[in-house]
Amino acid sequence: MSNVLLIVNHARDYPEEIAGVTVVSARAYLTDPAYSEQRVARVLNCCRVDRYQSRGYYVSLLAEARGHRPLPDVKTLGDLQNPKHGVDDEFNQHVQRTLAHESSDSITIDAYFGRDPTRRFDTLAQQLFAQIRAPLLRASFVRRASKWTLGALRIQSMADVGPGGRAFFAETLSDYVQRHKPAKREGTPRGTSLAILHSPDTADSPSNAGALDKFLHAAGALGVRAEIIGRDDIDRVGEFDALFIRDTTQVNHYTYQFARRAASEGLVVVDDPESILRCSNKVFLHELFARHRVGTPRTMMVHAGNVHQIVPTLGFPLVLKQPDSAFSLGVTKIESPEALEETVQRILRESHLVVAQEWLPTSFDWRVGVFDRRPIYVCKYFMAAGHWQVIKREAEARVEGTTACFTIGEVPEIVVKTAVRAANLVGDGLYGVDLKQTDTQCVVMEVNDNPNIDAGNEDAVLGSALYREIVGVIARRVHERRRVPAS
Repeated sequence: MSNVLLIVNHARDYPEEIAGVTVVSARAYLTDPAYSEQRVARVLNCCRVDRYQSRGYYVSLLAEARGHRPLPDVKTLGDLQNPKHGVDDEFNQHVQRTLAHESSDSITIDAYFGRDPTRRFDTLAQQLFAQIRAPLLRASFVRRASKWTLGALRIQSMADVGPGGRAFFAETLSDYVQRHKPAKREGTPRGTSLAILHSPDTADSPSNAGALDKFLHAAGALGVRAEIIGRDDIDRVGEFDALFIRDTTQVNHYTYQFARRAASEGLVVVDDPESILRCSNKVFLHELFARHRVGTPRTMMVHAGNVHQIVPTLGFPLVLKQPDSAFSLGVTKIESPEALEETVQRILRESHLVVAQEWLPTSFDWRVGVFDRRPIYVCKYFMAAGHWQVIKREAEARVEGTTACFTIGEVPEIVVKTAVRAANLVGDGLYGVDLKQTDTQCVVMEVNDNPNIDAGNEDAVLGSALYREIVGVIARRVHERRRVPAS
């Protein structure tokens, strides 16, 4: 089998053979365990990716977890949710020059690996591919008041390429496989100030007012100018050299847009866009941990074709999780066939995959805070009274269990080592690793980006030193970037 996979919705979408490329259906790639272990140089995702958590979305997501370097990657799919489509001013200027003498006021251009099937707009197709790294693109441009604007931009699937276009696609695909080398982008540091993103009305905020004050005080003590900014301040990101997110993060959310903007402008970002993407999806984490043999509860990736296998595999009770669930939301304990059927079908209407997991009852979860690949705090999060989770949500109330903080030396070594190993697979950001420990095992439940750091809870052992440690790492990364010579 070749080490380049072309993923399509259905094998019939592309029956031709291309040297060095294996055509695989999306279903096979997502569900066949063989692809988790296979060494693959590149996954070319030519599935439909018209919505978040579609089958095509999961192809790119799992390809990243498997180290298969997908095209497009999940960041690119997120960029297309932005009305500006992630294109820059230089691209817009190129559009004006290229289309200046067109007689029509609307133009649609296809780009197959950066080449136009009509050959009229090859240079513009190349620019599109440079901006949005996807095998198949379609862009519509409209002229108003003598100025061309990008009206629509979408990723196409192999099914959108008619029989007449397959020969040209094969040619561009073959050229890409033979010649393409991933480009590297370097960030450029610019300054000595820190923006802390926080909106007071954010539900489940990861830091309370006391913690925010301590972050500001720690920054001042370290000579870093820190300022709290809100959700309407995205255009101010460029004024700072680092962004520290203290709002609840998720994909398709203003926090992710802040992280993307900051990263693209060369800022140090905590947490970075990759960490948000990876931690916000439990399908990615499961695949990542399975690949690296990190202990987890028995888990199934559920799709429409294997729902009947859940109970024989996991039994009752079990837990169903939305892939992007967080803060105990979207996580349901299932104790009957009726509840299982209703819940799994409800989640499948929104997501192609569902996470099913064995239920491991414990009185508390371990939470290990990891930053810069090192443990910085350890807590026990006790279950809410009379409930099986740390947070109990009722119609008009939100009840949390208590928190107890420990020195790292007081905690079983296996807990800390397992947490650090799991976090380091995700990246070098600030993570909260949740684990359960029983008489026979210690397993990772999930790795959270943007973990809670509240005054009176996570800082109970280190106090102000915890805040200085976090701000100090951010400041050090800024200074390290300054020492990197411009390329």
